[in-house]
Amino acid sequence: MDPKPRSDDLGNPRVALFVTCLVDAMRPQVGFASMALLDSAGCRVEVPVAQTCCGQPALNSGDRSGARRLAQATIALLEPYEFVVAPSGSCAATIRLHYPELFIEEDPWLARATALAARTHELMSFLVDVRGWSPRGVALDASATYHDSCSGLRELNVQSQPRRLLAAVDRLALRPLQDSTTCCGFGGTFCVKYAAISNAIVGEKVRNIQAAGADLLLGGDLGCLMNMAGKLHRGGSKVRVFHAAELLAGMGTGPAIGEVP
Repeated sequence: MDPKPRSDDLGNPRVALFVTCLVDAMRPQVGFASMALLDSAGCRVEVPVAQTCCGQPALNSGDRSGARRLAQATIALLEPYEFVVAPSGSCAATIRLHYPELFIEEDPWLARATALAARTHELMSFLVDVRGWSPRGVALDASATYHDSCSGLRELNVQSQPRRLLAAVDRLALRPLQDSTTCCGFGGTFCVKYAAISNAIVGEKVRNIQAAGADLLLGGDLGCLMNMAGKLHRGGSKVRVFHAAELLAGMGTGPAIGEVP
């Protein structure tokens, strides 16, 4: 993969990688892949070690005071950076869209939240829309289909960007996924609170994935990918599941999500 960004006039911004809780705990390779892609796009990447949860589970559960405390800690930590990038539409949307909603107009934290929100991006969107980057020298003899996660799609308009990047991977055949924009049933705490409904939703999603006839299932949110990978594996499917960042960084040949190394 060419280590230089496609455009030479974009500068070398200082970027904080917001790793996300799931990536940190369940799939660190997604974080390493994200770092490699951002570096290839000409960024000076740092991973602030004091980062914690963005607060989305608390916010979704109605604990606004808890979410506000987490937001304040995150804002203070990430303020020094030119950009904040997350390999997750849900976490990026929490910071970009919902942090400003946590503070009243008179609160000085509102201006700080709004400023950080404007500099926060989902990974695929940042690479395409901000950096104008495209992979070079990445190849994989496989077919893949792509699932659009709800938060990235509906809150951040992330849809064409990952497909544009994946189309630049040599010898990778992209196959359409029926109802690719339909929820997989994960929904954060939704899959815990409403397990039966979640299972029915992911069951329909898995049927569409298998009908696509692809070797790989790709996406941009680890929670969704873990949910679908679990259902696929329990049903005996041979479809392998990866975060799109892993494949774009040349890490799409090792153990997939849900597979034992």
